[in-house]
Amino acid sequence: MSLSNDFITQIEALLPDSEAQAMLDAIDQRDVEVAVRFNNAKCSSMPTRLEQVPWCEWGAYLAQRPQFTFDPMLHAGAYYVQDASSMFIYHVIKSLVHAPVRYLDLCAAPGGKTTAALQALPAGSAVVANEIVPPRAHVLRENVIKWGNPACMVTCDTPKSLGMLTGTFDVIAADVPCSGEGMFRKDDEAIAQWSPALVEQCAARQRVILADAWNALKPGGFLIYSTCTYNRQENEEMVQFIINELGATQQEVPILSSWNIHGAIECDVPCYRFMPHITRGEGLFVSVLRKNSGTLSSTYSKKDKKKAKKSSQTIPAEVKQWVTGNNDFTMHDNIVFAIPHDIKEMVDIDTSNIHVIKPFGTALCEDKGKKTVPCHHLAMSILLQQEAFPLCEVDYHTAIAYLRGEALAIDAPRGYVLVTYRNAPLGFVNNLGNRANNLYPKPWRINSTHIPEQAPAISGEI
Repeated sequence: MSLSNDFITQIEALLPDSEAQAMLDAIDQRDVEVAVRFNNAKCSSMPTRLEQVPWCEWGAYLAQRPQFTFDPMLHAGAYYVQDASSMFIYHVIKSLVHAPVRYLDLCAAPGGKTTAALQALPAGSAVVANEIVPPRAHVLRENVIKWGNPACMVTCDTPKSLGMLTGTFDVIAADVPCSGEGMFRKDDEAIAQWSPALVEQCAARQRVILADAWNALKPGGFLIYSTCTYNRQENEEMVQFIINELGATQQEVPILSSWNIHGAIECDVPCYRFMPHITRGEGLFVSVLRKNSGTLSSTYSKKDKKKAKKSSQTIPAEVKQWVTGNNDFTMHDNIVFAIPHDIKEMVDIDTSNIHVIKPFGTALCEDKGKKTVPCHHLAMSILLQQEAFPLCEVDYHTAIAYLRGEALAIDAPRGYVLVTYRNAPLGFVNNLGNRANNLYPKPWRINSTHIPEQAPAISGEI
């Protein structure tokens, strides 16, 4: 699909003539980079044969796009498919945050920047990942669970509701809904939907989102503002709005010139533009602001804490052996959760008026009266004590059968068995002897009838 004349005119007004043409040519070529970010909690190291993304030590470029759907390691949470530009959030957090914090990802779906934050933040931090659109919120929940970090809560609510949590967060990341110009190289629909009117509509919406959520940011805290678009209305002009109307000061992020990140356009505030004619990745704009008054702190006074409601139900002792480390155990709606001690203070957030679809911690099991059924969340969690269950290592085709929800015939003891592929947990089965009932979540199953003969190349790199 060809670019509209209005968009071409906008780019020509944004950049000098020669640069504008180079950028338009780059968008037209649709030469999209493919990149993944490896989960350092599930992978011992970055594959050395892959080219590293310069601003993210766990990010790598791929020579071509494999069929990710058919890679069991993706479903195991060993890596996340993410555009290289978007991995810049990892560098921003690593550069600016050096002590445990409360972090809000305001517009988080599908979860790339949330999982990058979980990877980059200091140990002991807690992340609230929010998405206002319910179907997208459930995709976010799935990706957060697969990543396996218990220090994340997923919510499905409005920025205004979250804004009522006065001064709760040290950092708010707002990857706001935008006109999507940075997606043109890989999304014809984004091109078809674009218009100058859409740009104005998005800018107006962004101002409302930022104003609604601003109250939740602690004085001295950071706002990481980002879009996947190029125009100044949604980028530099929005940054100026945050400074002038909300009360913020600029915050610089250290970068290397070799990264070829474009600076701000007609603006003195530090801004970071990823543009396809000079940077290896799709379109992205990032600016970091700091809320005036106060300093960034991760210290919370005891008087602000709310006592958690204790469950009257007894948690089976054996269940507590299913996870590693020091944890607190709670029960909600017949599901037992483990919450690590090191995030206990940070997760003490008033959620009474917030729609939570995944609480902090790891869901261990569901109490079904006469039996205790392990949750899939446990299989994905970095807290999992694998030795607590019989293991069944499977080959590629059996792994795909499992991910399709098929019953398996396995050589393992009766009862709940943990299925692994390349030593990575995929989930549980209930082995009855003649067959093993598949406990993989139905909404997550591979629906395609096509099955490759062998695993995608990326699987062999891990």
